[in-house]
Amino acid sequence: MKKLIYLCCALMMGSVLFSSCGSDDPDTNNNQGGNNTENTDPEPEDPTEPTEPEEVNDSLVLITYSGSTATVNIPEAMEGVTCTSGTSSHVVLESTNTTKEMYYAISGSSTAGSLTINGSYKLSVMLNGVSLTSDKGAAINILCGKRINLIMEDGSNNSLVDYAAGEQKACLYTKGHLEIEGNGTLYVTGNSNHAIASKEYLQVKKSVKAINILKAANDAIHVGEFFQMNGGELTIDQNTVNDGIQVEYKTDDNDQPIDDAENTGSVIIKGGTLNITLANAEDAKGIKAEGDVDITGGTIVINANSNGSRGIQADGDMNISEAENTTTTITIAATGKKCTVPEDSDDPHKCWGIKIDGDLTVNAGTLTVSKDGSTMKNGIRCGSYTKKGGTVKATIKEED
Repeated sequence: MKKLIYLCCALMMGSVLFSSCGSDDPDTNNNQGGNNTENTDPEPEDPTEPTEPEEVNDSLVLITYSGSTATVNIPEAMEGVTCTSGTSSHVVLESTNTTKEMYYAISGSSTAGSLTINGSYKLSVMLNGVSLTSDKGAAINILCGKRINLIMEDGSNNSLVDYAAGEQKACLYTKGHLEIEGNGTLYVTGNSNHAIASKEYLQVKKSVKAINILKAANDAIHVGEFFQMNGGELTIDQNTVNDGIQVEYKTDDNDQPIDDAENTGSVIIKGGTLNITLANAEDAKGIKAEGDVDITGGTIVINANSNGSRGIQADGDMNISEAENTTTTITIAATGKKCTVPEDSDDPHKCWGIKIDGDLTVNAGTLTVSKDGSTMKNGIRCGSYTKKGGTVKATIKEED
């Protein structure tokens, strides 16, 4: 990945010729539309090192923010990518390319800026120490229904903040499936809706250093197919108003569930460190899956402090184990009281550490659910419970 970042700098300072977004172009608004085909790519892989393109000279767009303006450099040899926003800091790019992956490197800062990309082919966005605060909508809005790579430059700090009065789906939104990689740090503030949302799957790769959700007016992370965490550190702050991570079933154009979609509705955690704190909304869930929860490694710490909250909730099954050379540690403190929202006033539900509609199976690892430092009553509620190994410190109520 360093090779790719060094190439960005060389292109900015070298003799490669670019065509820039002309200042005569009108300042368009932050386009939130776009029709794109759905992804047919297989489940993501996660190599130890990020995949680097062999040649990106003619496929790399450089976007540099500076206050109320942005400079967009598009190689003359690049076909199918145009900038429609002039020198506005609300950058809008249109791509008609359907044969070659494009790369977009963004840097600089703006307190009134954003990036919107419309297209129908996979692409990569490189964060090279960028700070974007939008005063119109999403900070980054990628309306392409394919694989989107978000690459953080090694050692970089990147900040995204959206517009509080906007109608955007998220501060960082992708219509396709989002893969985040790179040994950098990302801070996301979702003032209007979700902090990060992907219509299809979202994968956090091993190479990630840290992702910090500082605020979310709805879910911190909202995913429309499955969520997979292979490594890195993900922290969801108590300023999240709804769920920490919510995963829905993948749906078709008529919003009907696609039953044969792989891992649909699932949360898959293979490694890394996940910290979630719930304190601002009743009935919130640290992790909410419409499908299954499968944990085979990593350290998970969830503080379910709000009334009626659940540390982990799944409509399907939950399986806890350890893969080769991994350890699994799950610690949940469920300190909230009964839910008091109006719709639950007749039968208010309790705060649970874990609530699984299907079956809970523990094969390995350490699972602890407590309240005020002691094992809590009704810490885990599930259809049936099977323990084949590992350590479980919690009271369990089976429904079957």
